[in-house]
Amino acid sequence: MSNLKALAYELRENTIDIIVEGKAGHIGGDMSVMEILTELYFEQMNISPENMDDPDRDKFVMSKGHSMEAYYAVLAEKGFFPIQEVIGQFSKFGSQYIGHPNNKLPGIEMNSGSLGHGLPVCVGMALAAKMNGQEYRTYTVMGDGELAEGSVWEGAMAASHYKLDNLCAVVDRNRLQISGNTEDVMAHDDLHERFRAFGWHVIDVTDGNNISQLKDAFEEAKTVKGKPTVLIANTVKGKGSPVMENKAPWHHKVPNAEELAQIKKDLRERKEALLHE
Repeated sequence: MSNLKALAYELRENTIDIIVEGKAGHIGGDMSVMEILTELYFEQMNISPENMDDPDRDKFVMSKGHSMEAYYAVLAEKGFFPIQEVIGQFSKFGSQYIGHPNNKLPGIEMNSGSLGHGLPVCVGMALAAKMNGQEYRTYTVMGDGELAEGSVWEGAMAASHYKLDNLCAVVDRNRLQISGNTEDVMAHDDLHERFRAFGWHVIDVTDGNNISQLKDAFEEAKTVKGKPTVLIANTVKGKGSPVMENKAPWHHKVPNAEELAQIKKDLRERKEALLHE
């Protein structure tokens, strides 16, 4: 467990390298979502470069597609492509390593970026599994700002109607979006009660940057029958360094040399501490 926690910080460093070299990226959300992606890809999901042609592999859609740099770091660590290739080519003219998911690349199920699409598509994937008698599970990660999209709630209704207990959604609840605090832009009130009213099993993850809590939540989701599950993962935007944490301008920002040095120092110190827990 300590190694997995530390891996999330190592992947944050790789993510920072991608952003700095590409001179672009959604760094705040990359940092908040890292433990969620790490737990999914290295503990929970049956997905690997070796089984991407297997129809029974688990399915994943990065609905908050602007957090692509973190997703690249995780997929590279999983072996889908070399991390140095991503760092060298990200956001360059003609590169396939663009700022949102590109399913021309190995390991990526679908293009996303226009928010609100991931959950409805995953409803279709999960429903297909039910209709075909397949056992795979379907996962998606959404941003909390994304929940203002009406298509999310259409998907939520359908998922409940079809009793898709093979579907698990995660809300990266960092409470900040590009234009400020989510509760000022479009308040979510009580997300637990809102999803429950739509017929979902709801798990509140108090610390969505805590691998242990995420593991327990995903394991609970696998036991739920007759309804889909959503994890409301309370995360920290810019998690990893006080330079970025809980600061809305870091939604989309490239650190300067001084900021980069401090961020890297903070990430390495936290990684070392986790390795020696």
